[in-house]
Amino acid sequence: MKFTAMLTKRFKDTPADCQIASHIFMIRGGYMKNVGNGIYSLFPITKRITSKIERIMREEMDAIDGQEVLFPVAMPAGIWKESGRYDAIGSELVRFKDRGGNDMVLGMTHEEAAVQLARETADSYQQYPFMIYQIQTKFRDEPRARGGLIRVREFTMKDAYSFHTSKEDLEQYYMRCYKAYERIFARCGVPEVISVKSDSGMMGGKVAHEFMLCTPVGEDSLVVCRECDFRANMETAECVYDDLGGEMKELQKVATPEMKTIEDVCAFLSADTKRSVKAVVYQKETDDKYVVAFVRGDIEVNEVKLRNYLKSEIYPAQELEKAGLAAGFIGPRGLSSQVQAVYDISLKTCPDLICGANEEGYHLTGLNMDRDVGSVEYTDIGKAVQDGICPVCGKRSLSLTRGIEVGNIFQLGDKYTSSMGMKYIDKDGTLKTPIMGCYGIGVGRLAASVCEAHHDDYGPIWPMSIAPWQVQLCALRADDQEVRAFADKLYEDLQATGIEVLYDDRPVSAGVMFSDADLTGIPLRVVVSPKGLKNGTVEISKRDKSLLEKVEAGLALDSVKTLVKDMLAELGCDR
Repeated sequence: MKFTAMLTKRFKDTPADCQIASHIFMIRGGYMKNVGNGIYSLFPITKRITSKIERIMREEMDAIDGQEVLFPVAMPAGIWKESGRYDAIGSELVRFKDRGGNDMVLGMTHEEAAVQLARETADSYQQYPFMIYQIQTKFRDEPRARGGLIRVREFTMKDAYSFHTSKEDLEQYYMRCYKAYERIFARCGVPEVISVKSDSGMMGGKVAHEFMLCTPVGEDSLVVCRECDFRANMETAECVYDDLGGEMKELQKVATPEMKTIEDVCAFLSADTKRSVKAVVYQKETDDKYVVAFVRGDIEVNEVKLRNYLKSEIYPAQELEKAGLAAGFIGPRGLSSQVQAVYDISLKTCPDLICGANEEGYHLTGLNMDRDVGSVEYTDIGKAVQDGICPVCGKRSLSLTRGIEVGNIFQLGDKYTSSMGMKYIDKDGTLKTPIMGCYGIGVGRLAASVCEAHHDDYGPIWPMSIAPWQVQLCALRADDQEVRAFADKLYEDLQATGIEVLYDDRPVSAGVMFSDADLTGIPLRVVVSPKGLKNGTVEISKRDKSLLEKVEAGLALDSVKTLVKDMLAELGCDR
């Protein structure tokens, strides 16, 4: 491809709505154009990147016996009603009616379509296990579209669905896919992606992992142990608390006028917040019942854990007085019978606590849960904290970091096959329900995440495996007859050997040419110049600045071929 023929436009200034590196460089470098909120058109440079990512995905899915299929983007609502998700999912799912008045949806994921495709075909145990996958456009009416391709509404995704006759078989295949994902990310140039235990959310199932690229601009909060391999999403990270110790004291009611926060009360009573009880009030979406979550004063409520415990979505409570609750003075002793109480495990470790007295202007000191509240069920509803105790190695070695989710895998079980009536005839002639796993990677998000992981102040540094072109050939002084002739010949020779080349043949200054080359981020650069040719050399450099050398002009072709081959091999790729 010659630069003069490429459809693109670059910009010097950063648009005001671009806040992260990948968004900045992919707008400035002419990678994509905004069409609407969270919706982009991709220029050829980006399409070349995403096509290479898709090729890697196909190779790895085929290697674990995947069969590529294609599901529709628009689907009749009936199959989503079968699974129960038509009503369970909120406004993220786009619902509409076709011209015949039939209820339709735009696919934001394709579990229903996968079951609908397979349920009348895979009717015998002899056809199991199998995995089908697609690379397809999806639409999710995301309320927080941001960061360019990191969080969009319309996106391309590789999603796969496996079907099994036993839990053991699902678990074995799940690990095969887990390893395939590690290979995909390594081949795409981001081997630093880590897996974390995650919440299955609307997908269902009990076992799930997210693949995360750790970066300060990530939206997800991660909990990572500095001493062992424990890694989890904040939503699911198990909390462990040390025993605070202390002696049991007499329960007393003390006046705390106008003191409604943990900090104010503990300061007034000269006590550590760790020795207090925090009350956070919610209501359940299923029946609007009030729920009080009790945690230690220095701990925050993990709403995902609470939601999973309650098996209901929740929202912040309103009009507490209707439930007999005194805002700022709520405690576990003498709590109104109109509310459901949930107790965090952090409250088990202290015999002497401060809590609300369920009376305006008063708190209790010396609360002992066993003595003053009675036998209660404790559960883990707290958020992990920096330097907290690792649930695996037991050391105070937890770190909180941020990450971008670039992939996810779930053991779904029979959530969809059961609700949608999928059956097969087993060896003994009985009808049984298969179980499923699902496995997804966002193509555009992965491309943008690679840019987040590998860039400098001037632009992206694309890995050789997914770079839009492998080599950028820069002809300085393209109006010079000798430069033009040599560069034209090298361009043809490189292409003839199968190397992908972007040839900048424009009559522009070196500064403009190199600035644009930085924005395209191509991993290998060859510069042909009058000065170099006068000395019988061309300049070869790597975009990451790890190499800068002058080679004999006659050896340029072989040098480039060797470098391309070596750089691909480093990523586990052969082409």
